Amino acid sequence: MTAKTLMIQGTASSAGKSLLVAALCRIFHQDGVRVAPFKAQNMALNSFVTREGHEIGRAQGMQAQAAGLEPHVDMNPILLKPEQDARSQVVVMGRPWATLAAGEYYRYKGELWPLVTAALDRLRAQYELVIIEGAGSPAEINLREGDIVNMAVARYARAPVLLVGDIDRGGVFASLVGTMVLLEEEEQRLIKGFIINKFRGDVALLRGGLTMLERRTGVPVLGVVPFIQGLQIAEEDAVALDSFSKGRKGPGSRVDIAVIRLPRISNFDDFDALTLEEGVQVRFVDDPDRLGRPRAVILPGTKSTIADLLWLRRVGLAEAILRLAQNGVPVVGICGGYQMLGHTISDPNGVESAVGQVKGLGLLPVETTFETAKATCQVRARIETDRGFFAGIKGQEIEGYEIHMGRSQGGEPAFRLLARGSQPVDALDGAVDARGQVFGTYLHGLLDNPHLRQAWLRSLGWEAPFSGLNMAQVREREYDRLAQQVRESLNMERIYQIVGL
Repeated sequence: MTAKTLMIQGTASSAGKSLLVAALCRIFHQDGVRVAPFKAQNMALNSFVTREGHEIGRAQGMQAQAAGLEPHVDMNPILLKPEQDARSQVVVMGRPWATLAAGEYYRYKGELWPLVTAALDRLRAQYELVIIEGAGSPAEINLREGDIVNMAVARYARAPVLLVGDIDRGGVFASLVGTMVLLEEEEQRLIKGFIINKFRGDVALLRGGLTMLERRTGVPVLGVVPFIQGLQIAEEDAVALDSFSKGRKGPGSRVDIAVIRLPRISNFDDFDALTLEEGVQVRFVDDPDRLGRPRAVILPGTKSTIADLLWLRRVGLAEAILRLAQNGVPVVGICGGYQMLGHTISDPNGVESAVGQVKGLGLLPVETTFETAKATCQVRARIETDRGFFAGIKGQEIEGYEIHMGRSQGGEPAFRLLARGSQPVDALDGAVDARGQVFGTYLHGLLDNPHLRQAWLRSLGWEAPFSGLNMAQVREREYDRLAQQVRESLNMERIYQIVGL
């Protein structure tokens, strides 16, 4: 079997490509088509760990779930994770491959291209349809020569392309026409339709412009997708926090939780589960003047722990967090945030930084050393401690996942790991201070566990009724809501014809 293909490209980053791919994956899945997502190269700090322990972009994990599939590394063979000093960790087929500056990376693209095509070929052999996502814009003419993610993939797969424009930003007609002008003739012929995305208002007001757009380009407009409010689907780009940081709360919000918005924040969807609960407000804070006196502070994951710890000190947030902790405000650290809570962070091999060792915040008796090996695995664990709010849930099991390159030791452990992937293990994770007020862990997805989330929120004085939901249930509902809205907005009959199904 060689699957049909459909490619979604955008006139710019954040045009909504990832969500549209997810919506189409769910629509075709609902229609009984065996469909899978694919993105040759992604750049994101919010990543997903597959069951096999491979790291891929969060968006491809989300799209696979929308398609009713277990996420697989073939769906995103190359992942770029930006670090400090204009360089990125290059993750190839789910494993760290190199850390390169942008200019260096482009020299390796010829070597990486066969891996991209091989992954796509394997997917096409297993499914009826592969929906391919581009990156940024195909009209970045300065990057065309080394392209391995946009039109190069479309040409290889002979994929019809739908071009998406974001009308919420303004200038959507110019961006669509301008993109067409900058494409080569062969590439123009691959564009089979336009999608106007994130529209607010009366579609009737657009009709004249849509007619002119079709006349000028010869490309049909396949639909206008409205701006969909409040989707509880994992975001990949930290730009989403610009609106999130205003707070999501239910009526009569009483529990205010401040998450520190680190410069290289990663896996910030760890906190989406908190927004399921009425009376909980989550704020992302990058300024000590806006920190205030929350009920709790969370230090999230980061791709560059040492650099972001130095930033905390430079802007005054480190001092503010320590002051709150001294006054009894609970502090939680996840992954890189956990490392920051300890006494020292050492990087003898220069894995993250040229700085050999830095002092942590000293809130936990933990010493961290960076290692060259990267832990990426789904995890099952048991709550090991009875300190603080853990007392009422000690012994209960939780699920999460690890993505880190450090090893931390010391203090009262929070969890006992029972399994990494399908392999049984017996290892300790995390640390809790003597009062149970400060704790840290390498486990992402911790708050997705309903019993742990409820116990922690109750310890903060939260009194509203508990939802009892886990994020997997919520995401499934939201994939259906997204699919329904997109199905109603697009000419799906025409899309089926374009695909050839």
